[in-house]
Amino acid sequence: MPLKILKTEGAARLCVFTTPHGDIKTPAFMNVATAGAIKGALSAFDLSEIKCQVMLCNTYHLHLRPGDELIRDMGGLHSFTGWQGPILTDSGGFQVFSLSKLRKISEEGVWFSSHIDGRKLFIGPEESMRIQKNLGSTIAMAFDECFENPCSYDYAKQSSMRTVRWLHRCKKEMSRLNDKDGVRQMLFGINQGGTYEDLRIQNMREIAQLNLDGYAIGGLAVGEPAQDMYRVTEAVEPFMPKDKLRYLMGVGTPVNILESVFRGIDLFDCVLPPRNARHGHVFTWQGRRNLFNKKYERDIRPLDEQCDCPVCCRHSRAYIRHLFKSGEMLAMRLCVTHNLYFYNTLMERIRESLENGTFSAFYNKYCDILDKRV
Repeated sequence: MPLKILKTEGAARLCVFTTPHGDIKTPAFMNVATAGAIKGALSAFDLSEIKCQVMLCNTYHLHLRPGDELIRDMGGLHSFTGWQGPILTDSGGFQVFSLSKLRKISEEGVWFSSHIDGRKLFIGPEESMRIQKNLGSTIAMAFDECFENPCSYDYAKQSSMRTVRWLHRCKKEMSRLNDKDGVRQMLFGINQGGTYEDLRIQNMREIAQLNLDGYAIGGLAVGEPAQDMYRVTEAVEPFMPKDKLRYLMGVGTPVNILESVFRGIDLFDCVLPPRNARHGHVFTWQGRRNLFNKKYERDIRPLDEQCDCPVCCRHSRAYIRHLFKSGEMLAMRLCVTHNLYFYNTLMERIRESLENGTFSAFYNKYCDILDKRV
């Protein structure tokens, strides 16, 4: 089995997940490289310096530009980007939500109008698997529908049932593709059902029978209160296979991550740390800091005096604030570097606390600190 559970503390788990491109120590955070690069001018080679274990790329966007067949011909994402560790590609399912005004859903799949030039394109379960096979990612995500919360019970039920049917098609096509090229690409299924616990549990019971490499909880962090996200996670977790990796998609803040590890989740991703960084908001061990505040104009201290990232070792708050006020791109690069280093260090410290049997104390301490405004 690819997943080895090393220790547990309550529902929280310390694991190692073995992939064809290396081991992933979990709990872990995946750094989001939508088009093959972190927004904020970070390359794959920068990621190794900030403790990144997994890079996440976007199937829909890479299919449009530069094209998955081109990436295949260039040797796949590992060769194309230079990142040699595990890569997870989403399926295009999130774009069913984010591009809701540009798509039409049917049983076969989804018709999109390209957000770039308006041309029509179709992605269904089989197409998503073929695109992800061309991209050559380590882990492919099943094609699903991510819908907005709140949503009516009837639509949530209809959609989650369709997602199960799509998952069967994804598994069949991925098996065919793996047999065809002899390269094992892992496949994760996605649990859906909105904020309705009974739909979530039924969906999880059904997809767990397919014996996939891992299972994700999707369709959360899309508008519902955080307490609803925690409630749904708690409801679904007992029905997730114990010997499979558990991934909560699109989450989240440092406190969201702590709360979700506490509830048994192993893997996370979110655009929040680089997005916030590009607007001068940095995460620290004292809480969130806004560099546009005038009080940092003459502050010679690093972004976080408890951080040993390359940025905090070299630059002051005053200098980085000046870069933002001057419109220099370096400001974004420095803050994105810091925020991702902070997130990866947070996961490292969570793993250390699980190893030492002190996660509960770590959780209780930092849940009260990390979301505070400094």
